Amino acid sequence: MGSIKVGDTVAITATIRKRVTEDRVSVLIPSYHQPHSIVDTTPNVSSGQKIELTGEVTRVDRDSVTVGGKDLGITVNLSAVRLVTSHVAPKRKTST
Repeated sequence: MGSIKVGDTVAITATIRKRVTEDRVSVLIPSYHQPHSIVDTTPNVSSGQKIELTGEVTRVDRDSVTVGGKDLGITVNLSAVRLVTSHVAPKRKTST
């Protein structure tokens, strides 16, 4: 597998802790040692349930990545993310 780079779409498997409000749930994210809540209006979520969060890589450090997206904006260990789709830079037109 290739290395993860800026622009890639990655998934993080989080564990639901509890419902916080009618439209938000608190989740545990591997290697992210802070409380985090996401929008989730699913009526039947239960504590301990796994949920996939996807987002775009906005920064890569030696062993951590920052993932942005609708419910994200967090930095986690590289081992906590799984590549979903690799970003391919647009080809530049060469002048002939």
